[in-house]
Amino acid sequence: MGVVYEEEIAYISSKIRELRKEKKLTVQELAYRCDMERSNLSRIEAGRTNLTIRTICIICNALEVGLRDVIRA
Repeated sequence: MGVVYEEEIAYISSKIRELRKEKKLTVQELAYRCDMERSNLSRIEAGRTNLTIRTICIICNALEVGLRDVIRA
């Protein structure tokens, strides 16, 4: 059985939510900027979906932050 990175997923999810709120964006507004459904972004922020690096980069771009601002270094 593979390793599950629950803590890391939770950290990234909460960091995305935190940065979105700092930028005063709604889930709908950020989802639009990322060209994704609002429900998908809600699942991401809740940590209920497996993120790809590509999706994280799209979100970072929409938030105008670097990848290092979202992941633990």
